[in-house]
Amino acid sequence: MVISRNDYVEQLFAKSWNGKVKIITGLRRSGKSYLLSHLYKRYLLDKGVNANCFVEIDLENPSHAAYRNPKTLFEHVLSRCKDKRRRYYVFIDEIQRSYKIKNADVEESQVLEEDRDQLYITFYDILNGLRAQSNMDVYVTGSNSKMLSKDIVTHFRDRGSEIKVYPLSFAEYYAFAGLEKADALEQYLTFGGMPLAVLEPDENEKRKYLSDLHRNVYIKDIVERYKLKDDVVIDALTNAIYSAVGSLSNPHKLANTIKTVMSLETTDPTIKNYLGFLEDAYLVSAAERYDVKGKRYFENIKKYYAMDLGLRNARLNFRQQERSHLMENMIYNELIRRGHSVDVGVVEVERVVNGKRHQAQYEIDFIVNTAKEKMYIQSALNIDTDEKKQQETFSLHHTRDSFRKVVVLDGNVTPWTDEDGVMYMGVIPFLLGK
Repeated sequence: MVISRNDYVEQLFAKSWNGKVKIITGLRRSGKSYLLSHLYKRYLLDKGVNANCFVEIDLENPSHAAYRNPKTLFEHVLSRCKDKRRRYYVFIDEIQRSYKIKNADVEESQVLEEDRDQLYITFYDILNGLRAQSNMDVYVTGSNSKMLSKDIVTHFRDRGSEIKVYPLSFAEYYAFAGLEKADALEQYLTFGGMPLAVLEPDENEKRKYLSDLHRNVYIKDIVERYKLKDDVVIDALTNAIYSAVGSLSNPHKLANTIKTVMSLETTDPTIKNYLGFLEDAYLVSAAERYDVKGKRYFENIKKYYAMDLGLRNARLNFRQQERSHLMENMIYNELIRRGHSVDVGVVEVERVVNGKRHQAQYEIDFIVNTAKEKMYIQSALNIDTDEKKQQETFSLHHTRDSFRKVVVLDGNVTPWTDEDGVMYMGVIPFLLGK
């Protein structure tokens, strides 16, 4: 059974032969290796690329262990791509398994102490070297356990193209699942879009897989990468965030929650660092809070969302299934998956109550900045009454601007626009639309 991921395949093809290393990153087990070695390779073969023009190295494979030495890897790829008349596609899977080696050609005593890290040859050096070969188009996958977006920016600068792979979108899931739209939505809200969980037909096995994956892969990765003493606080922080997805928070509030609810001593700086660890691992994503009228960001106040609802639900033993929170999280994930910049908004409104003026803040779930426009999106289960409709659109009306305003409702509601120019649509057409 093949799960199609055409958007990513097209992204890769659009970046082919651009003179940069294509770096495929994202949450572990989200399908990066399969995307490159199966889906993208099949696409290129169908385009007429000769099968002999692929050089594929899987550094996770014990039979390729020798190539974890970056110098050996470099020499191997060059030996496979000798024919300068051919154009080769070089696929290196799990590049973070490559270790650094000392450059034997440099005398250490002649190098300043602050420059000693440059005594080593790393896979970044090797990839930049391969990138410079005119007959090679280089693609790598990298695990977030050792190679993060910030590492890529530092070491590649403008010589790398990063493609972030997320768990399956609802559209990808629906195209594969063979279910009615409403049934597919229920399954997706519960079990998310991790490919192997989607392929598993037994629900108990899905639950076990997701739970084990979170505990034995992601949390363990963080503990190992950052050399944490144990996983107690990072576990507690993860639970706190997952229990309150879409709620405004900051390190101080989260530290207090962990102290009060879980009786664990921690500090604001520790929580701030750990939040960064969770984001770097692609387990959670943060949206900053933006004052629409004041045109400024609020410091240290953000909303946190789980990058996969199935992982989030499994971590909480499928106990906390508040539909409004899950739907908001799902919408956020879809927006960032589409490459948009997303903030959470606040509008300050002055109201007169009992003859006195009061300043109050009203939330807008998402401020979405696309390449062409800005829009506001509100997530709401329903607008069954006039009072509910007014409640959900109050903040939108008080932005006092002409940007597009959308309310996403639960279900399969056909899009329509009211007399004030606010569009309403169901979450299903929102997720399945372009």
